[in-house]
Amino acid sequence: MNERVFADRYRLTEQIGMGGMAIVYKAVDLRTGHNVAVKVLRPEFNEDAEFVSRFQREAEAASKMTHHNIVNLLDVGMDGDSRYLVMEYVQGKTLKEVIQERGRLSAPLACQIAIRILSALEHAHRNGIVHRDIKPQNILVHADGHIKVADFGIARIADSATLTRGDMVMGSVHYFSPEQARGEGASAASDLYSTGVVLYEMLTGRVPFDGENPVAVAMQHLHAQPTPIQSLAPDVPPSVVRVCMKAMEKNPAMRYQSAREMAADLRAALEERNDRPPRRELDQEVRQPRPHLRDEKPAEPTGRQRRTPQRDRVWRILWIAVSVLAVAAVGLGLFFGVRGLISRYATTVVVPNVEKEDRETAEERLRKAGLQYIIRETSSNEYEKGIVINQVPDPGETVQRERESVQLLVSTGTQKQEMPSLVGSSAADAVTLLKNMGISNVISERVVSGEQALDLVVATSPEAGAQVDSDTAVTLSVSGGEAIVPDLYEVSLAEAEQYVLDSQLTLVPQLEFADTGNPDLHGRVAAQNPDREVHVTLDRSVALTLYRCDSEVHREPIEFTLKESEMDVNVRITAQAYGSSVEWNLANRIVTPEMDRTQQVTLELPDHRSYTCYVYMDGEMGTPIEIEGD
Repeated sequence: MNERVFADRYRLTEQIGMGGMAIVYKAVDLRTGHNVAVKVLRPEFNEDAEFVSRFQREAEAASKMTHHNIVNLLDVGMDGDSRYLVMEYVQGKTLKEVIQERGRLSAPLACQIAIRILSALEHAHRNGIVHRDIKPQNILVHADGHIKVADFGIARIADSATLTRGDMVMGSVHYFSPEQARGEGASAASDLYSTGVVLYEMLTGRVPFDGENPVAVAMQHLHAQPTPIQSLAPDVPPSVVRVCMKAMEKNPAMRYQSAREMAADLRAALEERNDRPPRRELDQEVRQPRPHLRDEKPAEPTGRQRRTPQRDRVWRILWIAVSVLAVAAVGLGLFFGVRGLISRYATTVVVPNVEKEDRETAEERLRKAGLQYIIRETSSNEYEKGIVINQVPDPGETVQRERESVQLLVSTGTQKQEMPSLVGSSAADAVTLLKNMGISNVISERVVSGEQALDLVVATSPEAGAQVDSDTAVTLSVSGGEAIVPDLYEVSLAEAEQYVLDSQLTLVPQLEFADTGNPDLHGRVAAQNPDREVHVTLDRSVALTLYRCDSEVHREPIEFTLKESEMDVNVRITAQAYGSSVEWNLANRIVTPEMDRTQQVTLELPDHRSYTCYVYMDGEMGTPIEIEGD
């Protein structure tokens, strides 16, 4: 499909992803010149009602959400036989790729990423959307460190249908919740369980449950307990472990009840964490060496020599006695010598090679060998924290178990550096500078700022002057500008449009309505989100709810004709008031091949202005329809 142009607007340039339901392409929006991501339903599923429904559901779910940690939906349509969604393009990697490349992440970085995921889920859950497929493959890490949650492809609107047993088991088996494994409906608590699994994988570098087939993994979600985090990653603070384990409770009632609550506990865990594990108390008792036994020389025979006639007989007796004593002395010497050699070899050991091993493994090997040890620490740019750099005596030397200690030189990680002052720098320059310092754990978040120009760094965490190293997680607060949400209550829709655009904000293209019996309020703003006088970043979207009095509703029937097709046609109808730049979504429907080609729809217009209506059929705009105001 490369180089194909969808809807005469989106030119595909390269394939960047593939899932079970759709293929994702990088594309260029020919109208704006911006890069976008186009998700195209696989051709083999165009006739599958379930997959078409899921694809439509993703569009509906995404259209309800605008959040800086969620991949935003830009357009939806159909080109020929191809259904597609247009999303914002995120340049970077998936969280799964980051974990595969780097192994387990530091606890501070893992917590910061989890907090961003939870921020996205809090927004989705407030809008009644359950994601149902939270996994590292669906978390995008932008090149500047920004986190985006993607793929609401199996999301469900959180209504009563979500809680029925008829709901299909969706989601990836390594990350879905016990209730999903049982075939039950997913809830917000299910998304939090999956987030706990993702956090576990970031902290340990592995999923909590694995098996030879999906059924085996699902059974573990239902009945097994994961390997304790601290046995795989001893440096993870207990407070972080507690948050992860609570999120992964089998019983949904025992988990966190909101993403906001879990994020608050993670922030608290980060504030009270202690990067330095307690030092092991070393037993340096030295036993006294066993004293050597000394051989005693046999006493020489004494006595006066008697000269008797039996002189020869006496000398023979003396010679025999001396010989016996000599043999006894030699035997005694051999006895003590052999015993000394046995004692010596029984108390010696060959020093094992523990260089380049982690400290815990090295200590365990020395203890098993019966050796005492002393730990010395030093910083190192070559060896990671906790790795043995050197040992004395050298590997292979023979030492006395009870007389000599092995000294281990252990790395404390890279040498600390001073955090530079980045306030006022561009976000891109700040990320480059930190990477040149060896710091790659950088997360950017846009904040409201009237002091710094757009895209300049407002603040950093840690602050300038703090001691940092390559394991430090750095958060950049980047200026998103500042706008004040105007007071729109009870103003007309036309006035609300102008006030929002004058404030450098945008409008959510979908209106909500609140019924009223007062005709004077019809078409005026009943509610707004964000609320009035709130300070927000530039281009923030504002959602409006209008009063609607049934007797005042401007209903207008329109008619349009579709070309013959053996496929379903996705119809979207919008309206734009004369002189306005805002295009409101009014209706969506799917026309099947069995339905009449000429369709009639009665539109309920937001107010009594004159409108131009646009009918998009599979993304292709038909002839505009003019509607005069009342």
